[in-house]
Amino acid sequence: MKNIKNEMKMEFSSKSANEAFARISVAAFASQLDPTIEEIADIKTSVSEAVTNAIIHAYPNKDGIVKVKALLYDEEIEIEISDTGEGIENIEEAKTPLYTTKGNLERSGMGFTIMENFMDELKVESIVGLGTKITMNKKINKNKALENTY
Repeated sequence: MKNIKNEMKMEFSSKSANEAFARISVAAFASQLDPTIEEIADIKTSVSEAVTNAIIHAYPNKDGIVKVKALLYDEEIEIEISDTGEGIENIEEAKTPLYTTKGNLERSGMGFTIMENFMDELKVESIVGLGTKITMNKKINKNKALENTY
């Protein structure tokens, strides 16, 4: 079992203006692990994609609540983003690059692909009508051990 060093939780209205708030808040929290600039950028981008998905897809015609939880371990951050919105009918199809139900929006269909590429682990759980939970893990400083061996 992993040793939790710190934990944070927040929730906010599903307004697009709150996406930047979530991204920066999680990045600031992750900074306790002394990540590289690239690791912080990966975290910010992944949080941005997950929160944007919740805002656009979970609550398309109404406001709802988006929840963010982050756990810090010794050299890893776990980020959970959840909603109680519409849910995803077919998760595997939704994770397919360029698949979208919102073709009228720019950059549509790449959110899960970006999260999978920028994080070490991605888990998507969803029940239609009840909501979605995305859990992402990223190892921090995994190259520091290598740097110290030279």
